[in-house]
Amino acid sequence: MEQWRYVLTEPMSPAMNMAVDEAILVAHSEGKVPPTVRFYTWDPATLSIGYFQKAEKEINFDAVKANNLGFVRRATGGRAVLHDAELTYSVIVSEDHPKMPSSVTEAYKIISLGLLHGFQQLGLKAEMVWLASEEEKEKYSSPGSSACFDSPSWYELVVEGKKVAGSAQTRQKGVILQHGSILIDMDVDLLFSLLNFPSDRVRERMMESFRQKAVTINEVSGRHISLAEAIEAFHIGFATGLGVQLVTEPLTREETEMARELARTRYGTDEWNLRR
Repeated sequence: MEQWRYVLTEPMSPAMNMAVDEAILVAHSEGKVPPTVRFYTWDPATLSIGYFQKAEKEINFDAVKANNLGFVRRATGGRAVLHDAELTYSVIVSEDHPKMPSSVTEAYKIISLGLLHGFQQLGLKAEMVWLASEEEKEKYSSPGSSACFDSPSWYELVVEGKKVAGSAQTRQKGVILQHGSILIDMDVDLLFSLLNFPSDRVRERMMESFRQKAVTINEVSGRHISLAEAIEAFHIGFATGLGVQLVTEPLTREETEMARELARTRYGTDEWNLRR
C-alpha cells in the first residue's frame, strides 16, 4: 500500500498555519516530501477568510479584536470560517498523482472521501450527495455574502441533511492543496457577530438560514466527541478513504524555516490579509 505522510502539528498562530500548508505544497512540488495529510488547530481561535473576500467590507474587525481572535486570509477560496472548537485538515498531493482525477470537482470528491470515512468512523450516518442542479446546490450554499461554508463542487458531505464540513481547494506549482474545517462544536452567534450585515434583521435571518444548513459533530452524535477522538477517527478515515497508509512524520527543517518566512512576509502582514 502506498505510504503518505501524516503530520499532526501543535496549535499554531493563524499566519503559521497557513504558511505551513504552503510550505508543504512547495516542498512536495520539488519532490522533497511525499503526499501529506495534516491535522491542525489554532492559537488563538481565528477567523479566516477566503482569498477573494473583501476583508474591510465584510468583516467586523472591532468584534474580532474584542473577542481576542486571530485573523488571516487563506490562499484558497471560500468564505469566512471560525476556527475554534474544530479540527482543520489539509491534503497536499500532486495534480498528476494516479489517485487524482484531472477535474477539480472529481479530485475534491476523492479527497473528501477521507472526510466521509472519518465521520462514519465516529458512528455518524454521513453521505456524499451529488448536487445535480443549481437548485439543489443552493440548498447547501452559504447564506449571505460572507458566512461559511464554501460550496466548491457539486458534491456535498451531509449528516441528517445538513453540511458537516467546509472545504476549499487551490492548485499551485502542479500541486493540489485542499483544506477545510471539521466542526466539533460551533458558536454561531459569535461567528455572525464577526461579519458585517446591512442590518440586525438581515443578520438574524442569515443566522437562522445557516443553522438550517450546517451542523456540528456534537449536535448530531448524541454524545461529546473530544478533539483527540476526532483526530483518531479522521486519521483512520483519510487512510481508508484515500486507500493509503499514513505514516506519522514531522515537518522537515526546510519546511519549518520556509513556513516561518512565509508567516513573516505574507500571512502575518496587513498587505496580504487586508489586500482586498
